[in-house]
Amino acid sequence: MTEDPRPPAGGEGAAGEPGDEPATRRLPVMEPVVPPGGMPAGPPTVRLPAGPASAASAPAGPGSPARVPAQQGPGVPAGSGVAAGWVVPGGTEPVIDLVDGTKTYETGAASVQALRGVTLRVDRGEYVAIMGPSGSGKSTLMHILGCLDVLTTGTYHLSGQDVSAMSEAELAEVRNRRIGFVFQQFNLLASLPAWRNVELPLVYAGVDRRLRRERALRALERVGLADRVEHRPGELSGGQQQRVAVARALVTDPDLVLADEPTGNLDSASTEEILGLLGDVHAQGRTVVLITHEAEVAAAARRTVRMRDGLVQDDTATLAGGAR
Repeated sequence: MTEDPRPPAGGEGAAGEPGDEPATRRLPVMEPVVPPGGMPAGPPTVRLPAGPASAASAPAGPGSPARVPAQQGPGVPAGSGVAAGWVVPGGTEPVIDLVDGTKTYETGAASVQALRGVTLRVDRGEYVAIMGPSGSGKSTLMHILGCLDVLTTGTYHLSGQDVSAMSEAELAEVRNRRIGFVFQQFNLLASLPAWRNVELPLVYAGVDRRLRRERALRALERVGLADRVEHRPGELSGGQQQRVAVARALVTDPDLVLADEPTGNLDSASTEEILGLLGDVHAQGRTVVLITHEAEVAAAARRTVRMRDGLVQDDTATLAGGAR
């Protein structure tokens, strides 16, 4: 699980763990709340120039450095367990466009600046890993990108829509419809079979019951669990439970898949399985942002953003992204 030390709040924070978040306005959720969250060895890398304030922003446009293109196409790598046919959101605007974002937490006389002017752009179809030590600001950044918290100053556009000043109800709708979360703890309801766990975002969105089941079953088939749709979480392995969580994240056809330490509770074999699945999801054109503290996990992405002291310290594209 990612961590950011902040002044104790004397109660539950946004992640539901005592004292890990300061007292700040809570956002109503329509899905389970996300628990907070050198260059990896491997393929050659090309360094993107650092920009002001964030120390490493890489906006696309005239004169900007070339990005490693997202791997897209109609096919799915053989043996992946994911069927072709994901519906990929359209549009040409960046999925994430964060400019000079700051986040300050006030607890009495104490003030902690968790983000100190972060600029980050993630284009549609990219696969980005965000890394950083404890206290770097990566958990706060994850909360901002996932619309679980709001900026103190700066702007954040999600797929072209300014979410910086949205109401709590509007943010809840954005989270449910436009962001697919994958959690370290899976956050599956133990009493429900796999397909009913997957359909939950559609329940919140008011989708018809018949269509909910149809889409949930199709999502489970695509992650290789067509024969486990009636199994409850306790009847599934850790890797299978995380596959259910990935299916739930994708069932609404979100603009962004946000994975917070998705392999943190898995053994090495299941870790490879889930990283392969996320790679397959990206290969279908999805935008994936992965929060992790493990270099070998970050190496699965095509770009690594390193946080330190509330700033982006380094932003590096991996030429042979996905190699582990």
